[in-house]
Amino acid sequence: MTGDRHDHALAAAERYQDAARAALAARAAPHGRIDAAALDTHQFAAHGFAWIASTVAGLRALLGWRERLSATGGLGERDALVADLGAAELLVQLGTGIAMSQGESARPADLGLAAEASALLADAAVARLVAAATPAARERLAALVDEDMLAPSYGDESIDAMATTLRRFARDKVAPHAQGWHRADALVPLEVIADVAALGVFGLTVPEEFGGLGLGKAAMCASTEELSAASLIVGSLATRAEIAAELVRLGGTPEQRARYLPRIADGSILPTAVFTEPDTGSDLANLRTRAVRDGDTWRVHGAKTWITHAARADLMTLLVRTGRPEDRHDGLSMLLAEKPRGSDADPFPVAGLKGSEIHVLGYRGLKEYELAFDGFEVPAGQLLGGVEGQGFRQLMATFESARIQTAARAVGVARAALGAALTYARARRQFGRPIAAFPRVAHKLAAIAIETTIARELTLAAARTKDADRRCDIEAGMAKLYAARAAWAAADNAVQIHGGNGYAEEYEVSRLLVDARILNIFEGAAEIQAQVVARGLLSPRN
Repeated sequence: MTGDRHDHALAAAERYQDAARAALAARAAPHGRIDAAALDTHQFAAHGFAWIASTVAGLRALLGWRERLSATGGLGERDALVADLGAAELLVQLGTGIAMSQGESARPADLGLAAEASALLADAAVARLVAAATPAARERLAALVDEDMLAPSYGDESIDAMATTLRRFARDKVAPHAQGWHRADALVPLEVIADVAALGVFGLTVPEEFGGLGLGKAAMCASTEELSAASLIVGSLATRAEIAAELVRLGGTPEQRARYLPRIADGSILPTAVFTEPDTGSDLANLRTRAVRDGDTWRVHGAKTWITHAARADLMTLLVRTGRPEDRHDGLSMLLAEKPRGSDADPFPVAGLKGSEIHVLGYRGLKEYELAFDGFEVPAGQLLGGVEGQGFRQLMATFESARIQTAARAVGVARAALGAALTYARARRQFGRPIAAFPRVAHKLAAIAIETTIARELTLAAARTKDADRRCDIEAGMAKLYAARAAWAAADNAVQIHGGNGYAEEYEVSRLLVDARILNIFEGAAEIQAQVVARGLLSPRN
C-alpha cells in the first residue's frame, strides 16, 4: 500500500511536469521546433519549467532510493522519514512555487499552471503524503539524524569500500587543516596533493591501460563527495584532472593519450582548464584568445580569467580560436599547453604568459587567476586530436561529467553543513536545553538531511546514466542545478543554527557558506543549467 501511494504521487507529479512542458511549448515551440527568440522572451517560464523537471527528477530519485532500501530490508524509521518528508516537500513546492533563487520563485500561476497545480495537490496520494509531513514528523527526523548520515552508502560495495578509505583520509589529513588553509588564503600543500594522487583519485576514471583505476562516474561522485565534505578545495583537485583526462581520452591522438593519461592519473602532471574569457563567459562562440600557426609552433595571444590552480599547473587545456571570428564555434581548437610549475616567488616562469591573482571570498586553497598570453608558444603537435576546429565539440563532450562532479562537490559541502549544524545544535544549550530541541532548529536539521539525500541520489542517478553510456546532459544539468541550491541552503541554515558564532571565521560554517556560494556559478551558472534543461526537454531527444 505504501509503495502504491508513492507510485501514484510520482505519477501525479509527472503529469504536472507534462502539463508544464506543454504550456512552455505553446509559448516557445509553437510549431514543434524551438523558436529561439520566443524562448528568450519566455525565459522565466522556461527556467521555471526546468526547475519543475528537476524537482520531479529529485522526487523520482528519492523514491527510487526508498524502494531500494525497502527491497533489501534496510529501510529504517529515519530513512523512511527522509523519503516521506522529502517527497511531501517536493510535491508542495511543485504545487505552490519553487525557489529558483533567493528572490525568484516559479509559481504555478506565473507559468499558466494554476489549475494543474490545484489538481496535483488534490490528488489523493499526494494529499496523504503532504498531510503526514507534520512538524512532529520533522522533529522526530531531527532526533534520528546521526553519524550514519555523515557516512553514507553509495549502493555499491566496492564504491563504499573506496569511500570509507577516502573518508578516513579526509578526516585525518584534510579536515583538521581546512579552516586554517582557508583563513590564511594558503595553497593546499603539495604533500596533500601527493597523498590524494597516491589514493588513485586523479586516475579514478582513467582506463586501466593508461594507469588509471578504470572506474565509472558513480565512483567519481563518491570520491568527490567524501573529499569535499572535508574541504571543497581538496574535493575539487580531481575536477581539473577529470576534465583534462576526459578531453585527452575522448579527443586526443593515440600519442597524446599515451603521453598524458598516465601522468594525469598518477598526479605527476597537475592540469588546469583554461576556457573562460573576461568578456565571453558562457558565450564561447565569441571567444577571442587566438592561436596563430608559425611553422611548428602555435603563438597564443589573448586573455583568460577565473583559471583555477593556474600557477602550480603543469598542463593547460587551452581553448583558443584558430579560425575566423565568423566561424564562431567551428573556429575553436583545444591546445595541450605545457608550462613550468610556478612558485610563490615566481608564479608564471615562462615567456609569453603572465598572471595576476583574483582574490575571492571562498573556494580558497587553489587560487584563481587572470592570465595574459602574449606570444606564448605551444608546439604544433599539441593540438588536441591533431585537427583544427574541434575544440568546442571536444569541450562539450566533457561537460556532462564536469557538471555531475560539481553536483557531487555540492553534496559534500551540504553534508559538511549537516555535520557542523548537528554537532553545534546538540552541544549548544539555551534556556536549559540543547537548541536542537527547539522546533525551528530541529526543522532546519531535518531540511538539511532531506535535501542532502535528494541531491546525492539525483547526482548518482545522473552518474549511473553516464556510466551506462547514455546521453545525460539534461540529467547532469538537473543534478548540478538542484545540488548547488541544496548546498547553499544547507550552509545558510547551518550558519543560522550557529547564530553569531556562525559569522565568526574560526567556525567551520563560515567557510562552508562562502564555499557553497560558488557552486551555483561555476561549471555553468544556475541560469545556464536551467536553459540547458529547458531546451533539452523541449527538443526531440535522439
